Amino acid sequence: MDFNMKKLASDAGIFFTRAVQFTEEKFGQAEKTELDAQFENLLARADSTKNWTEKILRQTEVLLQPNPKPCGFGCRLPAGARVEEFLYEKLDRKVPSRVTNGELLAQYMAEAASELGPTTPYGKTLIKVAEAEKRLGAAERDFIHMASIGFLTPLRTFLEGDWKTISKERRLLHNRRLDLDACKARLKKAKAAEAKATCEGDVSIPIPRAVLLLVCPSRPWSAGDVLGAFCKQLVSPLEALPCVASASGGRQALEPLWNDEVDKAEQELRVAQTEFDRQAEVTRLLLEGISSTHVNHLRCLHEFVESQTTYYAQCYRHMLDLQKQLGSSQGAIFPGTFVGTTEPASPPLSSTSPTTAAATMPGGPSVASLAPPGEAALHLEEVAPPASGTRKARVLYDYEAADSSELALLADELITVYSLPGMDPDWLIGERGNKKGKVPVTYLELLS
Repeated sequence: MDFNMKKLASDAGIFFTRAVQFTEEKFGQAEKTELDAQFENLLARADSTKNWTEKILRQTEVLLQPNPKPCGFGCRLPAGARVEEFLYEKLDRKVPSRVTNGELLAQYMAEAASELGPTTPYGKTLIKVAEAEKRLGAAERDFIHMASIGFLTPLRTFLEGDWKTISKERRLLHNRRLDLDACKARLKKAKAAEAKATCEGDVSIPIPRAVLLLVCPSRPWSAGDVLGAFCKQLVSPLEALPCVASASGGRQALEPLWNDEVDKAEQELRVAQTEFDRQAEVTRLLLEGISSTHVNHLRCLHEFVESQTTYYAQCYRHMLDLQKQLGSSQGAIFPGTFVGTTEPASPPLSSTSPTTAAATMPGGPSVASLAPPGEAALHLEEVAPPASGTRKARVLYDYEAADSSELALLADELITVYSLPGMDPDWLIGERGNKKGKVPVTYLELLS
């Protein structure tokens, strides 16, 4: 082991000096170089970017792989699949494809239908729901993959790459600032000592022991005196210890030494100022690069929204197909019952115009296209309500009629609805006053 005693002593001296300097700055007893307001704003924006990026990254991971658990090491590592991803990432290996929760549910439903009887009404329904859940699970896997590549990876790259570089340069700038302040304090002390030595004349003046060793070599010095003067010079080179010199010889000999000390302190200050300015410029350029980081994260955020929109559109289309299948089978299994839901349905991906959202859904069928072709030519004036089976319904969302056979709806209004033999289970006949037309079941809350 290469043990360098001089380097160890130098590092210990620097650490002790900076600790004292930092403490004095905190108590307002030492001069501190302040950064300009623009630089401080850049630092604050960088810190905010880092903190919010960490929070968004963690919460997005929870969204994609929920239910985290605390680990035994005091951190909050992800559980299950996320622990597996963490281990594979540390081992630099590709994460294997895994079954999603929807696909696992589909597998259980298919096995239950096979055991309970695939020809029974319950078994047939289990099989249909299992197929839909399998498609939902595949869509979820694609969404997680796209979100991980397009959104999570850039956030991790910033935290593990750019931010570490910024933090390193900021630490260097902090050390350069401490060195600059130390040089300023050293120059200030040297000038004060020089002025004091010049003004006092024949009066006995305090002289540093280390300087007096050079000026008064004839005086006998013990080893303890020499060691004490050297140690005192490490802590504060200009700290004066009592030693009397006469005006006849000491002052004339010390004046050139004080001048040399001031010149040396000024030279060190110029070097420290140059290094501080250079490091401040490097750090400023890195901090200004946060704007480019924001632009990159904005693009990734748009991609995340697009992938999430596609995922929910696929889910909506799959569930709409499943609802049609279950509605048709429900009429066959329970004849005479009213087709619909008694619970309020969620709006079809739009709070303003559900019809427009359904029409513009990627790959999703519009509400008007759900009606069979033959029903569009239905003569509503010839339709009479049945003697029994009519019900009241509350409209959940506004609906614009696609043609004359449909009835336009306004949210929160009450209408009378009923079904006719042979109608699509997703549609009902609605009446409001003298107006009559087809209305979609998903826009209604059937009242008892």
